[in-house]
Amino acid sequence: MGFFDRLKSGLGKTRESFSEKVNNVFKVFVKVDEEFFDELEEALIMADLGVETSMYIIEKLRDTVKTKRISDSEEVKEELKNVISEILTEQDCSMRLETKPSVILVIGVNGVGKTTTIGKLASHYKSQGKRVLLAAADTFRAAAIDQLDVWAKRSGCEIIKHQENSDPAAVVFDACRAAAARGTDILICDTAGRLHNKANLMAELNKIGRVIERELPEADKEIMIVLDASTGQNAVSQAKLFSEAADITGIILTKLDGTAKGGVVVSISKEQSIPVKFIGVGEGIEDLQEFDAESFARALFEND
Repeated sequence: MGFFDRLKSGLGKTRESFSEKVNNVFKVFVKVDEEFFDELEEALIMADLGVETSMYIIEKLRDTVKTKRISDSEEVKEELKNVISEILTEQDCSMRLETKPSVILVIGVNGVGKTTTIGKLASHYKSQGKRVLLAAADTFRAAAIDQLDVWAKRSGCEIIKHQENSDPAAVVFDACRAAAARGTDILICDTAGRLHNKANLMAELNKIGRVIERELPEADKEIMIVLDASTGQNAVSQAKLFSEAADITGIILTKLDGTAKGGVVVSISKEQSIPVKFIGVGEGIEDLQEFDAESFARALFEND
């Protein structure tokens, strides 16, 4: 199955939900008037685009309808596709990993599939011929170190690990030293995700950040937050909270294949100004894909 087919298949539930809610408005309303816009706005909110993003889209559509003197609702649907595509392409979705080594710091709450995502991310770069080193700095969650160790073996990557409950920054320190000494291309660091103790989490992430900056000052750095698409607008809230603790450069959105709430991609892109860089559309290693905004927008409407 090719890239777009996997994407389209993985977005099946989201596309079905999105199309049902939005298409119903276009079926009922032939005339483009205020009632039409009100109903469309409600449909977008129900499709997990969020209130703020939905209001923005509707205002853009109102302006376009007025400027182009559009009276047919089907023409508005085409403009809706364009607006969503524009939102998704506003951010730079590329990863900046030019130095050797480069660092990817992965953050996110427990339960979003963070460690599994790191394993898939390692496999992704390993398949490109990169030498990847993993740092097991989520030292407080039971079995997190063992889980990452399994992924390291599965993907053929090296791993730096300490004992459970050890200092996460110490793990990252050793990993930075090892990455520099071993000719590593990409160092990927796992971290804890204890949002219930936000002050400690912020302090820990800041400490890890200082270690990386001190040990690898010239390295390109990506700080990626893993979010679970099935949590819908709660994923947007998590992005906001973690943004207070770290300078997030990108989002990895997991479990898109198992939810109808994939419209949250649009909401996150618009409201957080943080680019979605990877999406998970299945259980397989190959189902963690680099985010392509135009392909995503196309897959969202493909059955129209």
